Amino acid sequence: MQNPSFTFTRAITRAPSQSIVYGLRAKDTSTPDFAQMQRDHIDYVIALKRADVNVTELPALSAYPDAQFVEGTALCLPQGAILMRPGAPSRSGEISEIAPHLAAHFDIKEIQTGFIEGGDILMTNAEILVGLSARTDLNGVAELEKIIKPWGHTLRVLQTPPDVLHFKTDCSLLDGNTILCTKRLANSGCFNGYKVIHTADGEEAAANAIRVNDLVLMAKGFPITAQKLRQAGYKVVQINNSECAKIDGGMSCLSLRF
Repeated sequence: MQNPSFTFTRAITRAPSQSIVYGLRAKDTSTPDFAQMQRDHIDYVIALKRADVNVTELPALSAYPDAQFVEGTALCLPQGAILMRPGAPSRSGEISEIAPHLAAHFDIKEIQTGFIEGGDILMTNAEILVGLSARTDLNGVAELEKIIKPWGHTLRVLQTPPDVLHFKTDCSLLDGNTILCTKRLANSGCFNGYKVIHTADGEEAAANAIRVNDLVLMAKGFPITAQKLRQAGYKVVQINNSECAKIDGGMSCLSLRF
């Protein structure tokens, strides 16, 4: 039996553009190295294919510096794809760019009021969790719930920790009932009832990983957390993410999986 929360046959990615140096970020730490980002993107696509996923690789969009982070633009469910309404005005044009590629596979719905981004949405076997953040508000969440409720999905609203860009910056799904997350997020009690694996102290950025079929894709540079996952029985593939991290990008941001 397939598990819709982490079993995928297809993914959409978008190549980085040189304009990525102007990408949005909570803190300006340094300018991304574009050549390294290109190499990392290739490794990411290879990892998806290694997980037996058919990858649609879209070209770079120089007009939209953050367009590489395609997950923010849509939520893909078995019943249809829902186009998001980004909380960052500079990203709004990305929606019309991704729509035709999703329309080839899905019936399309679209959020029309408020704001909501895919990086704040975590789907488990039991429910869809949405974290309020600087990019996702109650109006956007309410409209999402109206769309998905007739499809049989349950939505629960949570709060993204202060000074954290997206809900999934601090968590990811490892299997239908297991969450990888930071201690600061777990301490809120939002994952009561789930099995939780904490990121190691000092390795909080490891929390944004993705389970794709039999593999867990996570960023390099977090050896203790990677070992925790391997000891728990997961097959881990580590990919360099140093440049995307400079503009608040993680493993989940880089693809739409369905």
